[in-house]
Amino acid sequence: MTDSALDLGEPPQPERADAYQVLARKYRPQTFSQLIGQDAMVTTLANAIKRDRLAHAFLLTGVRGVGKTSTARLIAKALNCVGPDGEGGPTIDPCGVCEPCRAIAEGRHIDVIEMDAASHTGIDDVREIIEGSRYAAVSARYKIYIIDEVHMLSKPAFNGLLKTLEEPPAHVKFLFATTEVNKVPVTVLSRCQRFDLRRISADQLAEHFAGVVEKEGVDAEPEALALIARAAEGSARDGLSILDQAIAHAGMEGGGVRAGAVRDMLGLSDRGAIRELFGLLLGGDAEGALKALRRQYDYGVDPQAVLKTLLETVHGATLAKVGTPPEAAQSTEEREALQHWGTLLSFPMLHRLWQLLLKGHEEVSRAALPIEACEMALLRVVHAATLPDPGDLAKRLAEGGEGLSRPQQVGAPAPSGATAELQQPQPEVVPLPGDVRALWKLLGDHGRNELQAQVRNHLRPIRFEPPELEISALRPLPADFARDLGNELRAITDTNWKITTANAPGEPSLREREKQDDDDFKAQVRADPVVSAAFEAFPDAAIDWEKTKRSM
Repeated sequence: MTDSALDLGEPPQPERADAYQVLARKYRPQTFSQLIGQDAMVTTLANAIKRDRLAHAFLLTGVRGVGKTSTARLIAKALNCVGPDGEGGPTIDPCGVCEPCRAIAEGRHIDVIEMDAASHTGIDDVREIIEGSRYAAVSARYKIYIIDEVHMLSKPAFNGLLKTLEEPPAHVKFLFATTEVNKVPVTVLSRCQRFDLRRISADQLAEHFAGVVEKEGVDAEPEALALIARAAEGSARDGLSILDQAIAHAGMEGGGVRAGAVRDMLGLSDRGAIRELFGLLLGGDAEGALKALRRQYDYGVDPQAVLKTLLETVHGATLAKVGTPPEAAQSTEEREALQHWGTLLSFPMLHRLWQLLLKGHEEVSRAALPIEACEMALLRVVHAATLPDPGDLAKRLAEGGEGLSRPQQVGAPAPSGATAELQQPQPEVVPLPGDVRALWKLLGDHGRNELQAQVRNHLRPIRFEPPELEISALRPLPADFARDLGNELRAITDTNWKITTANAPGEPSLREREKQDDDDFKAQVRADPVVSAAFEAFPDAAIDWEKTKRSM
């Protein structure tokens, strides 16, 4: 038997399944019409292309996942598209079928060079770009350099790029993308046409996700898509990644994408349970509120997520109070509850709730015992709900004190239909100071001693019309003085202050006035005939100024 008779050939190989492509890559926009939420930028680019007023460098900035890199690739396609017949020019609607469009979309075009500045930060990397930019494009209309996360370039790298960036060859275009535009040198910013890509609204994201699940053949509840859109925080990529996870979770459950499953997957608190908790807080039911919180905690909900949803509830009630239209993603129950709370709660109470919950959220985020810190934060809210209303208290005192034992209460509905009652505490009314000295005293009375000292030493008023204040910006005024003073005065007086600075001398500070008054006093004393005569008789005599001031 020969060897060839024993040769059975290679064993059959199983067919290789196509690699799964995540939704964020699969549905990356291939045309400007697919780029959601950036209409203003698309319009500007379309006009620039139509009028042949193309900048030599573009800077795209925005939060993660809004489409900066995708936009850069679309601009590269728009500038290099030749159309199906090979005779076209730059267009805002690239055909997607010509060789430049297909090569750019597939990341293989020799004249479109992408570089990640996070891993190529040095001057040597930039030197390669400078050298390469001198040569004409091989097959495209423009040689295009796309530099992602450009803010991570080193200072020498930025300096090396400046001259080429200011006067690049006519065949070269630069496209920069960054999430931290504040770290890009001003010298670079001034040489680029800047586009700020906006966060994508939750409504637009939910609509986009609905189209994606339809194409994927997946059943999804609108509320589930709304939850994913909210969790994405304006980022299409983040939202598609969450949607990918939700679809996989739905496959394990054997059903579609459901709101309850998404809520569990994201660790979000149930909004119905939060409305019940909010009603208990407003009603001053400490025991019930803590039990409701523990139920959420036992279900695996993070305490910080509970406080975040409570903050969203206060914000929603405030928007309902000012008449803002409700969000489309809100359920009927949530919309009715927010409108009821917005009608019955006063603005001071809403502001107080916001501040208390916000402080609690910050404490829980850094607490060693998160659930305990959350409980203490909710107890503070309950305590605030039982405080008397200062305005109502003053009114009743003026009327002779009748009914002081029963402060006024406001209904706060829980989801079950029960009505909780709420006392309406309002912050104590602090009169606005009438002059700088009154302002200085107000800060001291409320324990702002360091800021009080700065007011005495540095504040030179130009215009004093509370709550508006214009002060001199001349040194030695601290850099953050106006901001810090405005924040503290807002906290003390419950009034928004507008404090501006100007490069004018202004009136003297309190310290300068005191010194001037002291000098005037001493001059007046020395000019007194008796004192003059005493110094003539006793030239080495000295005046005890403290005793002199006390005696006069």
